[in-house]
Amino acid sequence: MPYWRLSAFYFFYFAALGTLMPYWGLYLQSLGFDPFAIGSLMSILMATKIVAPNVWGWLGDHLGQRMLIVRLASLLALLAFLAMPAATGFAEIALIMVLYSFFWNASLPQFEAVTFNYLGKAVERYSRLRLWGSVGFIVTVVLVGYLVDRHGAGVVLTALLLVLAGIFLSSLLVRDKPGIISTEAQPPILAVLKTPRIMAFFAAVFLMQMSHGPYYAFYSIYLQDFGYSKSSIGILWSIGVLAEVLLFVFMHRLMHRYSAALILQASLALAALRWLLIGYFPDVLALLVFSQLLHAASFGSFHAAAIHMVHGYFRGRHQGRGQALYSSLSFGAGGAVGTFTSGFLWEQWGAAFAYTMASAVALLGAWIVWRFNRITE
Repeated sequence: MPYWRLSAFYFFYFAALGTLMPYWGLYLQSLGFDPFAIGSLMSILMATKIVAPNVWGWLGDHLGQRMLIVRLASLLALLAFLAMPAATGFAEIALIMVLYSFFWNASLPQFEAVTFNYLGKAVERYSRLRLWGSVGFIVTVVLVGYLVDRHGAGVVLTALLLVLAGIFLSSLLVRDKPGIISTEAQPPILAVLKTPRIMAFFAAVFLMQMSHGPYYAFYSIYLQDFGYSKSSIGILWSIGVLAEVLLFVFMHRLMHRYSAALILQASLALAALRWLLIGYFPDVLALLVFSQLLHAASFGSFHAAAIHMVHGYFRGRHQGRGQALYSSLSFGAGGAVGTFTSGFLWEQWGAAFAYTMASAVALLGAWIVWRFNRITE
């Protein structure tokens, strides 16, 4: 298994997230956009995940050349983003965000399928590869925060351009790894999706990402309003992802001891607690740090358990579309609904209410997993 080549792609892909999630909202704010406009623009990053992974997932399953798709999508994302520095109006920025995020969001699900083909039966080793994505996130969130403090929000554009180039270059280092061809008869994918356990699973992951809306769109702006510097905000983001890295190191032990469904349920419950702490105690640094440590649950254990379940549910010719559906329905549809509605809630009723609603949504997801626990394993 080409450990370092696979890890390099994860490093740069999530380094892009480490620039976008904490600082893109600040960049949009520096252009004069209000909370509703920022929430609407941030939702584009999620909304393109509804369509893009499924289109490219269908191509990947039928053509079988997943890395060709990853390389093409990564290159087109880079080329589309080159137009961003010249854009200042809402419509211009929205159009460019649609274009580059459509291609950027296409690459990860296909790369995940290639990774699991390399892992074979050793799926528990996935977290050892994925942790390098978290390292990439930490590096950029701290470095870009420092640069934004010194030079302003405009450096976000340069940072994203460099990271997108890194994604494309790292994709050139990985070869395709065909999956094991199953000899078992497989039902149509719609029949698979109609099974109760899979419907419950997708409802839960949709709600988890929906609950992240206020966090992804406004966390940095929220802390800035309470007097935190950009560097401090970057450190708080990195604390969360560092907790995620540490969890990934030991995740294989948890997966051996507990069912993926139970881990998913616990992750949702802890996410609900996290949003309440952020919403009501932003001026209490100790609780803010603790809430960031809970990122190990709201993203780390959640994603590791979910990706494990997707790998089990979708086999053979459904593999690529299974990964794409997970990405599009959770990070895509759930994230888009969450970020869009959070902008409205934030502007109308304030931050505390937005985070309270996020907590309620996460609790609903935990209930769904608990209610259908016997059929989601």
